[in-house]
Amino acid sequence: MGYGTPYNMNWAGLLQNLLPVVLIQQIICGSILLSVPEEVEPDTLVGSLSEHFSPPYQLLTQEYLWMDKDNGNIYTSKQKLDREDLCPEETNTKECIILHNAVVGPSEDLIQFNVIIKDINDNAPHFENSQIHLNVPEDVTVGTSFLLDDLASDRDIGDNGELTYHLQGSDGVFTLKAEEDGNSVALVVQTALDRETQDLHQMQLVVTDRGAQPLSAAAALIVTVTDVNDNCPSFSSDSPRAVTVPGDSPENTAITQVIATDPDTGSNADIVYSFSPKVSERARALFSLESNTGNIKLRQDLQSDRSEEFVLKVLAMGLHCPPVDIQVTVSMLPKAKQELTIKIGFIAEHQNETILLPENQPPTGLAVLELEGDSIFKVSSIAIEGDVPFLLSPQNGKYLLSTSKSLDYEIKDEYHISVVVHSRSGEGSLIIPFKEVIKVYVVDVNDNAPHFSQPQYLLEVEENNQPGMLLLWVSASDADSKYNGRVTYRLENCTSDIFNIDSVTGQLSVSARLDREQQSRHKIIVLARDSGSPPLESNATVIIRVLDQNDNAPVFPTQHFIFFVPENAPPFTQVGRIEVKDPDEGENGKTAFYVVNSSALFVVDNVPWMLRTTNNLDRETNDRHELYLLASDNGNPVALTSTARVTVFVEDVNDNQPKVILPSSNSSCLTVSPATLAGTMVTKIYAIDEDSGLNSEITYAIVTPEPVPNSSPFEVDSRSGNITLSHQLLGKDMGMHHLFVVVRDSGKPTPLYTTVWVNLLVNESMGNCCLERVPTWVGPSDFVSPSKAPMCDGEHFRYAKVFFFAGVGMMMASVVLFLVTACLCIKWRSGKQTDKRGYTSENEIPLRLKDKYYSDK
Repeated sequence: MGYGTPYNMNWAGLLQNLLPVVLIQQIICGSILLSVPEEVEPDTLVGSLSEHFSPPYQLLTQEYLWMDKDNGNIYTSKQKLDREDLCPEETNTKECIILHNAVVGPSEDLIQFNVIIKDINDNAPHFENSQIHLNVPEDVTVGTSFLLDDLASDRDIGDNGELTYHLQGSDGVFTLKAEEDGNSVALVVQTALDRETQDLHQMQLVVTDRGAQPLSAAAALIVTVTDVNDNCPSFSSDSPRAVTVPGDSPENTAITQVIATDPDTGSNADIVYSFSPKVSERARALFSLESNTGNIKLRQDLQSDRSEEFVLKVLAMGLHCPPVDIQVTVSMLPKAKQELTIKIGFIAEHQNETILLPENQPPTGLAVLELEGDSIFKVSSIAIEGDVPFLLSPQNGKYLLSTSKSLDYEIKDEYHISVVVHSRSGEGSLIIPFKEVIKVYVVDVNDNAPHFSQPQYLLEVEENNQPGMLLLWVSASDADSKYNGRVTYRLENCTSDIFNIDSVTGQLSVSARLDREQQSRHKIIVLARDSGSPPLESNATVIIRVLDQNDNAPVFPTQHFIFFVPENAPPFTQVGRIEVKDPDEGENGKTAFYVVNSSALFVVDNVPWMLRTTNNLDRETNDRHELYLLASDNGNPVALTSTARVTVFVEDVNDNQPKVILPSSNSSCLTVSPATLAGTMVTKIYAIDEDSGLNSEITYAIVTPEPVPNSSPFEVDSRSGNITLSHQLLGKDMGMHHLFVVVRDSGKPTPLYTTVWVNLLVNESMGNCCLERVPTWVGPSDFVSPSKAPMCDGEHFRYAKVFFFAGVGMMMASVVLFLVTACLCIKWRSGKQTDKRGYTSENEIPLRLKDKYYSDK
C-alpha cells in the first residue's frame, strides 16, 4: 500500500489516477532524442537520462551503448558504431535512428529513446570498374558530349556522399560537363580528333566527395578513337624496286612482295593489288600476283641458261580511292652448275644456322635435310655420327631431323650433330664422303619454382625490441640453373613497413619497436622469386607472436574522481565506481587498488572496484573528504602504479535544529517605552542552523494559542527575525507581552524547529525588566518550549558574542537617533503646555529607552 493511499481505494480509481501519469511519461520518453557520430571511440558520452528521470537506470540492450546506472549517462561501447552497417542500404539518404529501451526510476518504468547515428566521411567514393572505356569516331564534331555510364558511388550521405568529378591528363582534348539532373556526367570533345595521329586517349576520371575532409577515388578513362575512311593507299619508299631470281628456281618461289599502306583500319584499310594492263603476256605467264598480299611468285619451274629482265607494274586500289602504282624490275639469272650439298630447311627456332631448342620438349622435328647436286651423283647413304639423342627419318626423298627424347639443359646444354653423306657417281665410283655439322643449343626453361626449406616459421619476440633487430633467416632453393635458378626475396605488398627482408640473403628484420598492446600477432608472407622468364614464385608464412612486457601502468579515465554521498549514509554504502585500465596482459594487466592518506572512512573493493564508506559521516564535522587511490599491477620484475585523486562531497541532510543565539534565554526581558513610534525595531531574534542550503534557511513566526486579531502590537519579520512595533502603543498595550516565537528551518522532507520566548514589557519606567518565572505554553502540544540555557561555552558562544556585539552596536546607533528625535519632540510639547508641567496624562508615557536590551540572565 503506497504512502498516503487509503487501503480500501478501489482499483478503478487507482487506474484513473495513474493513466495521466503514464501518458505524460510516454510523451516525455518519446521526445528523448540523442545523437552520436559514427566510428567514435569507446566510452564517448552520448547523453544522459538524468534530465528526464530519477535513478536508478538500466539499459536493456548494451551492444553499442552502455549506461551508468547511478547518473544515467550513456556512453558508447567497444562495439563499433558504423552507420552504413547499422542502417539498410535503401535508407542511405535518411537519418539512421536506433531505438533503445531502458528501465528507470525506483518504480522501474520501461521507457524508449532514439539515438541518431550521424554520418561521418568514412567511405571514399568507389568505382565499380577500374577502367571506363568509350569509343568516339574521329570525325566527331567539336562540342559533342558522350554520357558516362560507369560513375562512382559513395555509401555516405549528405555532403559526405555528394560527388564531383574532374579529369586529369586530358591535355585539353576532352572536358567534363555535369548534366542538369545532377546525377550524370558527360564527356565533351574540345578539339578535333585524328585516329591516325592518336587513336587512344588515356585519362584519369577523379571523383571527390564534399566532406569536411574530402575523400577521392580515380578510374582510368580510356577513349578509343574509331576510324573513318579518310585516307587512300600509298607505296612506301622502302618497297622493292628491283629483284633477281636464279634461272633454276622452282614453281611457287617467292620473288618479292610489294606493300602499300593505308592509315585507316578495318575494311577502310583493305587494299587490292593487280598487274597493270601494260604488263607483257610473257611476264604474266611467268609471274603471279596475290591480290590481297602483294606477293609475287613464279607460276612455273625455271630452266633458263641465259639472263632475262621483266618489268612488272603493280597497281594498289582502296575503297573509293584512285589506284596507285609501283614498278618492279625482275632480273632472271642463268642457272649454275650444281655440286652435291645438303640443304637444311629449319623447322625449329634457329639463329645463325644454330637450332635453339627449349628443354623438356617431347621428341620434336628440328629440320628437313635435302641433298642437292648434279644428276651424276647417286646417294647411297646419309647418317648421324656418334651416340646423340637425335635421329634421321626418310621423308619422300628428304630426311627429317628430330630429337629422340627430351633434352635436359641441366645435363647438357649444347650438341654438335655430324651428318655424314656417302655417295656414288652414276658410273658407280665412290665419292669421298662429306660431313655437315648442325649445332643445337638447349635453351633452359624456368620449370622449377623456388622451394622453401619449411612452409611456415613460428617466432616469439618480446615487445620493445631494439629497432633493426634480426628476426630470422628464410631460405629457398631453385632446381633450375644459372639465371633461372637465381632466387630473390620480398615481402607481400600488404606487409607493414616496419618489416624488411634482404632480397639476396633472406634476412628478416624489424625496423621499429613492436608493441603488443597495438598488435599482438603479426603474419608475414615471404615470397621467393627466381629470375626466369616468366618468373616463378613461391611463398612461406612467418608468424610472429609478440610477448608482453610490463610497460604500461594502470590508467585511470580521469585524474580526479568526484562523488557525492548523503551524510546519513550507513557504513559500507556504495559511493561510486572506480575504473582503471591496464593494456598489458596476464599478471602484468591485473590491477589492485589501495586508498592512501585516508582516515579509514573509505575503502575500495577490488571486485568490482567500488568505493564504499566504512563509518558514519557527518557533514557538519567535515563536508568533504580528499583521498588518493593507488592502482598497482602485478607486473614482474617491477610493478607499475598510478594514482588518482578522489573528492567525496558529503551532502547535507536536515539533521540539526535551529539554535537561537539571541535572546540568550527564555527569561530574558526587555522594557519598551509607550512613546516608541510604529515601525520601530525594538529587538531582534538571531538563530543559526548548522545544516546547509534549504536545510539552513530559517524563518521566524509568532504563534498564539488562539487566533486573536491584532492582539499584539508586536510583529516579527519572517526572514530577518526583527521584532517591530506594528502600531502606535495605546493604554491597553501597557504591561507584559510574552511572544512565543517558532524558529523553523526549510529542510526536506520535514523541517525542524526551535521555540523561544521573547518577553517585552511596555512601561513608562525604563528600569530593569525581570521575570519571576519562564512563561508556559498553553497552546497545542506540537510546540514544546525548550528551556534556554545560557550559551556561554564552546563554539556557539563565540558566534553569539560576535553577533551580540554587532547587534548591540546597531541598536545603540538607533537609540541615539531616537533620543535626538524624542528630545526635540519633548521640547516642542513643553513650550505649549507649561501649565501642565507636573501632570502626566494617561496616554502620555515618558520616552525612556533602556541602553541594554537583554537582562543579565
